[in-house]
Amino acid sequence: MTDVSRSELIAREEKPEDATFTAPLRPRRFDEFVGQKPVLDNLKIAVKAATERGEPLDHLLLYSPPGLGKTTLAHVVANELEVHITATSGPALERPGDLMGLLTNLGEGDILFVDEIHRLPRVVEEFLYPALEEFRIAIILDKGPEARTFEFNLNRFTLVGATTRVGLLTTPLRDRFGLFHHLEFYPPADLERILLRSAKILAVPLTGGGAKAVARRARGTPRVANRLLRRVRDYAQVKGRDEVDEEAAAEALKLLGIDDGGLDALDRRVLEVIIETYDGGPVGLKALAATLNEEEDTLADVVEPFLLKIGFLGRTQRGRVATRRAYEHLDKKAPRALPEIEPLPFEEDGGYNAL
Repeated sequence: MTDVSRSELIAREEKPEDATFTAPLRPRRFDEFVGQKPVLDNLKIAVKAATERGEPLDHLLLYSPPGLGKTTLAHVVANELEVHITATSGPALERPGDLMGLLTNLGEGDILFVDEIHRLPRVVEEFLYPALEEFRIAIILDKGPEARTFEFNLNRFTLVGATTRVGLLTTPLRDRFGLFHHLEFYPPADLERILLRSAKILAVPLTGGGAKAVARRARGTPRVANRLLRRVRDYAQVKGRDEVDEEAAAEALKLLGIDDGGLDALDRRVLEVIIETYDGGPVGLKALAATLNEEEDTLADVVEPFLLKIGFLGRTQRGRVATRRAYEHLDKKAPRALPEIEPLPFEEDGGYNAL
């Protein structure tokens, strides 16, 4: 698979053209949202309780690998609360003034959604603290003896933060969230339901077998599943197929370089380098990124979570190691004694990415 096709199918952030495609596919209510049942059950209770009390929802933190529905879920919560949602991102808020404009325009109970919230500049983050706790902000004018402080009262609002690196959040910011939810990778059955729903909305003649073939290779991620749906739709159209069945989907995905396990060219290169160049590991992230000529963030945020989830990769205090399942998938002979693997939990991401 070329770099272009990979960046299109699996990306850390949704592109504008993706947003145009996925906008009509996004669920708007809890009953339209597929999967993540434990998260939905807890959010339904929190939303109903806040609505009955006439209070804003507690500040909410959603964390997961990219593409699992954090942004979608934030908009679903806003729709269920029947409030307005204002969306921005951590890197976009460079100065306290950028945040002040957003906060002062929020109505009572509105939601401020901040994607990649772990990338908030420290000065902006500290400016946000009194807004989260006391719903007020303070502005200091001038300096020295002439300094004056003006305080502004804000409408009560809810901050919904989304992050792929929960371990990089500072403790003071993390402690100000009342609700924490981790979105898991989706099982194939849930992805099939998502694909069939998307195909119906887009008038794509997708069969149950075709949905199953795509779901099996979608890396447990709805965003990837919908992107693959676009590609198999194109393939079926060009090849003159009346419907996107299992055979057509398998042929299209094979052409894209995606194997039966959902691994693409970069996934296989990562495993092959660990096995062949570093004798199965352990190997540090920096060394692995340098060998592959890839960015560390791409490996840590996009490639590793899926390989860890399916048991092809292990992460230890000394670095990354390939598992026996990885050797078998790549049809390589595994050593008799593989290193003992004690995987570290996702929540500690901020600490072990430097390995």
